[in-house]
Amino acid sequence: PLIEGATNNNIILNLINKLDEAFLITWNGIKQRRMSWQDGVLGTNCPIQPNSNWTYHFQLKDQIGTYTYFASTSMHRASGAFGGLNVYQRSVIFVPYPKPDSDFTLLVSDWYKLGQKEMRKRLDSGRNLPLPDGLLINGVSKGLIFTGQHGKIYRFRISNVGISTSINFRIQGHMMTLVEVEGSHILEEVYESLDVHVGQSLTVLVTLKAPVKNYFIVASTRFTKPVLTTTAILRYQGSKIGPSRPLPIGPTYHIH
Repeated sequence: PLIEGATNNNIILNLINKLDEAFLITWNGIKQRRMSWQDGVLGTNCPIQPNSNWTYHFQLKDQIGTYTYFASTSMHRASGAFGGLNVYQRSVIFVPYPKPDSDFTLLVSDWYKLGQKEMRKRLDSGRNLPLPDGLLINGVSKGLIFTGQHGKIYRFRISNVGISTSINFRIQGHMMTLVEVEGSHILEEVYESLDVHVGQSLTVLVTLKAPVKNYFIVASTRFTKPVLTTTAILRYQGSKIGPSRPLPIGPTYHIH
């Protein structure tokens, strides 16, 4: 599930492990100041054993931005053990970009037919993982719909929660203004597409000022042969026109 809070809020989460093996969740990018035992990685946390529980309790501090949480044990993340973690500013804190009308959170992941236990066996035996079998956006292979109104500004929170694959993200007919990367506000630049690497999160602002219809949201793999692609839909409220092909083209260069 999506977790949201504001700076200085406390997050209290009781995790009950019903799996047949140990489990941990880590809060990617969140600074655990003087409380490293809440970080959720081996070495600072003991694994949560089957049929037992652990209560995470930490403060969000001043890290305004887009983050994720995910399982840090035994390739559980490949089975969907991840979620979004959005940190908003308190009303007295200024952020250096226009206030959006609403938010969309997009978690892009690579997907494998192999189960997480088989994937772990392959890696433990010294073999590489194969090419993913596909890409998902919020756990959906295609057709997920995000609806907005013409003239409004939307904050797209985009995270790569996969395990091995960089992705390129783009929205048909729309430019994206990059305003934040992993909690750091940056010099704003406008892009047609953006690469998002494994574990990375970023925030873009998109103004819906194109003709009222539906448009493809596209995520495709980087540095793979073949290139895998998945789509969602940006729907303008009141639209009766579906998205049209071709899909917007991603980068054609590859740097290894």
